[in-house]
Amino acid sequence: MRMRAAIAVPAASAAAAALLLTAPQSQAAPGQDRPARCAEKALTIRAKAVAGHPTVLRTSVTNRAARACLVDRVPTVTFGDLDGIALPVPEGGTGTYRLAAGGTAYADVRTIADPADPEARRVVGVGVAASAEHEGRSFTAGRLGTGRRVLVWEPVTTWWQGSAAAADRAIGLGRPAQSSTSSGE
Repeated sequence: MRMRAAIAVPAASAAAAALLLTAPQSQAAPGQDRPARCAEKALTIRAKAVAGHPTVLRTSVTNRAARACLVDRVPTVTFGDLDGIALPVPEGGTGTYRLAAGGTAYADVRTIADPADPEARRVVGVGVAASAEHEGRSFTAGRLGTGRRVLVWEPVTTWWQGSAAAADRAIGLGRPAQSSTSSGE
């Protein structure tokens, strides 16, 4: 009995592999049509301060390729020569985002919560990449529309969103300010 099971399992595995190799693409195993990672050269990255909100940058990534591809769920945003990146809001930014062929995704970055904060750092530019393994693109403060410098302290970024309005909502634009105290205090 043991011998029969030992022979049957490899034979069944070989048969399944043969079927997968000969099956038409439409009948291949699930997950076979999952898009590949986006090639950096196929992406266009943009960034600009949101009108009326100079501490919020709107970034976008456009897939110029003919096929859908994957970028990281959250953009990688760096600030001049400072260490670290903008943290994702909400937390849990690992994973991927599917970017349709010709599609654009948006993310907002809040560089600083209070521009009067004495802890604020000032940088001349910001770097944005659609995936951590990409070099990305650099934007000067002047090009971003933030003046001569970008104020930075505890920056956060949204996940990629399907529209600029969704990115604005995710960062808290267009909503009344929330109270800093929670119920029960």
